[in-house]
Amino acid sequence: MKNLRFHRLHKQFSMFLRFLMVFLVSFTIRRKNLPIPTLHSSFADMALKGHSHLTFEKNEHAAKDFGNIHHFMPSAVLHPKSVSDISSTIKYIFEMGTTSELTVAARGSGHSLAGQAQAYRGVVINMKSLREPEMSFHTGELPYVDVSAGELWINILHESLKRGLAPKSWTDYLHLTVGGTLSNAGISGQAFRHGPQINNVYELQVVTGKGDVLTCSEEQNTDLFYGVLGGLGQFGIITRARIALETAPKMVKWIRVLYSDFSIFSKDQEHLISSDTSFDYIEGFAIINRTGLLNKWRSSFNAKDPLQASQFNSEGRILYCLEVAKYFNPGNSDLVDQNIDTLLSELNYIKCTLFLSEVSYVDFLERVHLSEIKLREKGLWEVPHPWLNLLIPRSGIHEFAQEVFGNILADTSNGPVLIYPVNKSSWRNRTSMVTPDEDIFYLVAFLSSAIPSSKGKDGLEHILMRNEKILRFCERSLVGVKQYLAHYGTQEEWKAHFGTHWEVFSQRKSTYDPLSILAPGQNIFRKATAFRQQGPQDKNKLSI
Repeated sequence: MKNLRFHRLHKQFSMFLRFLMVFLVSFTIRRKNLPIPTLHSSFADMALKGHSHLTFEKNEHAAKDFGNIHHFMPSAVLHPKSVSDISSTIKYIFEMGTTSELTVAARGSGHSLAGQAQAYRGVVINMKSLREPEMSFHTGELPYVDVSAGELWINILHESLKRGLAPKSWTDYLHLTVGGTLSNAGISGQAFRHGPQINNVYELQVVTGKGDVLTCSEEQNTDLFYGVLGGLGQFGIITRARIALETAPKMVKWIRVLYSDFSIFSKDQEHLISSDTSFDYIEGFAIINRTGLLNKWRSSFNAKDPLQASQFNSEGRILYCLEVAKYFNPGNSDLVDQNIDTLLSELNYIKCTLFLSEVSYVDFLERVHLSEIKLREKGLWEVPHPWLNLLIPRSGIHEFAQEVFGNILADTSNGPVLIYPVNKSSWRNRTSMVTPDEDIFYLVAFLSSAIPSSKGKDGLEHILMRNEKILRFCERSLVGVKQYLAHYGTQEEWKAHFGTHWEVFSQRKSTYDPLSILAPGQNIFRKATAFRQQGPQDKNKLSI
């Protein structure tokens, strides 16, 4: 009895210390003359001892992301070891009501582009420190894995392969957290068949903007389940996910072919994504004025006709590369080769540009990470990345290609330009993710890198101006274009982005995060406070 009483008193005292810690953070934020370092961070550590801890200094990493353009410094970073500490932190901030300006952002690998995972003068939660629950596999008729939202997809890949399994849908880059990609969509070359990653989740655990910890699925807390998937972190912080698995292949036949005519290129892509016996991965990219293109592929691909390939000239041309892959196991390689030959015979690519490679499944999925290693060695990874990702309706893709690839990007692209179609029928239609209102739409991703000191065409200012030209063209000439990984300056722009889905989106915000505590970096909603005076920047923001 005495031990039970002591336990209760200890728990109450610990909760009081945590409340006081958050209050002090809020107090500091509202009084600019009291610097953050004067907070007793050791006091906070005592309150969270054995579980989580907060840092109040040297948090510059939380004010930086892959985009490397926007930098908003938080007041504190929470490094949680348990879901309950995330819940407690949010609950205390929620209970302060409008007396505090504190907001909360969940940060995974920091691969956002425009400060979406940052929280100016708020609390950033370092989700990679969360390892609850431990990875747990179910290998029955419908296999799945339960993972912490702070887990990296690359780790899930390695662990699931030990059991002969793997997730169905991927992103091109696997060193991202589960919670991060599920809060957006998670799109790659498997999306035409399996849909994005948000299609391949059975269940989630979520901490709402009130601090409530809820389990949700298609059968339980259904509205929250669909809202959080692709919900940009607005309704809750994903802390656990149950991810669908399938039998994993061991090897991949990886193929690239070139086109000089966009109409033929897109027709072949659409043919492939509509076939039941197609490739397992289908993407593509535009190549603008690249000298010696095929020679650069020879280190990892083999030309089907080396002599003809050596005579191919890519300089000064706009070309389109179809990139496909077929998964297989060593025992059925010959049968897969026959299937590939049949599929390729139905296409109209430039015959001398057929390049093939055979790699392990892991090496194929890690292809972007291998490029990252090379760029890091050259000091070209941590540079500004003014990326622009668009979802283009099929009805407008040819006009888009003619204007953008023919005029706006006539000289150079400053990085890869992905372009490939997906079937909307493969996507869940109740999530927060918005797509064009056509059965087939294209992902077009301008994955640019800027040289920090440059004032030329490879500089940040020039690339941002180019992106703006592309967006203006879409607004002026095309209907139904949507941004992916979007960043807007006003709520009116967000309303236009969500269109008819805005009412549902804003209602979910009112239900699950009524004080707009979560994900301030998305710049969709603004937290209401008792002491804020409305300024010009608040004009188009909704405070609820």
